[in-house]
Amino acid sequence: MKDTMILHDGTVIELETGASLRDIRVVAPDRAAMAATWAKLTPENLAVVQVKNEAGLTAGNYTDLVLDDETSKVAADGTVLTSYRLRPKTDLERLEERVGAVEETTDILTMDALTGGETV
Repeated sequence: MKDTMILHDGTVIELETGASLRDIRVVAPDRAAMAATWAKLTPENLAVVQVKNEAGLTAGNYTDLVLDDETSKVAADGTVLTSYRLRPKTDLERLEERVGAVEETTDILTMDALTGGETV
């Protein structure tokens, strides 16, 4: 059994030996499988991530990760080795999200006040 990374939606991704948060290495059988894995690395799924070792023990719990970039190499047999570089969000990124959420709430409340509230 390999080390695994479990995303917020429960998706389990098998990791290659020696992977680290800044170098998550994943082998896919083909390009389509690689693209499917990449598509799972959304902000929502990277909000809560758990890494387990070969024995199934938790090796790390992470929150608010960001996918910085990825690089892939296609082998002669068609398999794809991809290195995903993840990192924790910066304080500035977290602050920008909070400000955005407050602005959205303020816009909704302002519209409710101007239009007389919600209609049923």
